Amino acid sequence: MKGLIINIGRQFGSGGRLVALEIGRRLGINVYDKELLSRAAESSGFSPEFFKKSDERRHFFSFLFPASGMGHTGSGIDECSLFAIQSHAIQEIARTESAVIIGRCADYILRERGCTLDVFITCPEEERIRRIMERESLSHDKAKSLMEKNDRDRESYYNHFTLGNWGVASNYDLCIDSSILGIEGTAQYIIDFARKAELAGGEE
Repeated sequence: MKGLIINIGRQFGSGGRLVALEIGRRLGINVYDKELLSRAAESSGFSPEFFKKSDERRHFFSFLFPASGMGHTGSGIDECSLFAIQSHAIQEIARTESAVIIGRCADYILRERGCTLDVFITCPEEERIRRIMERESLSHDKAKSLMEKNDRDRESYYNHFTLGNWGVASNYDLCIDSSILGIEGTAQYIIDFARKAELAGGEE
């Protein structure tokens, strides 16, 4: 397992985070999602809450801070600087451990690194809406609206910073519909794929 990074891109409601957590559990490696934001905040001196507000969505303005608060003295930061801080955190994770990284353009940031598997997880629209309805206690229409908004945000964020195309198969090593095998089956399929590609170790 030494040095393996699995990057998980995902449609909103596809179960991508659950798949990533299951991969991490089966392989005994860390999974970075919101935790990545905390690490980026620690390295930059900004509050984790600040990164959460900007998570995988673009902002078309600079963030300004007063002289007091967050340890900064009357400064500003734009979205490119935010991306650079988070990219550094991703690179540090890849340098020091095997891990599963969810979203945040990790496949692009680590594109020149070996022993990396880039995966995109999708799912039929109605299955995604059903999962969002159950998870967020929303009506069908509100769940669909939330799904579409989050997918637009992720696509805009990814395409802007990578100059690529979010969710397009040619960007990834493996694209998989999580509804076919389920969460656990999808996780195992990705692990098996990594092993056959000689990226991961032997049997559990």
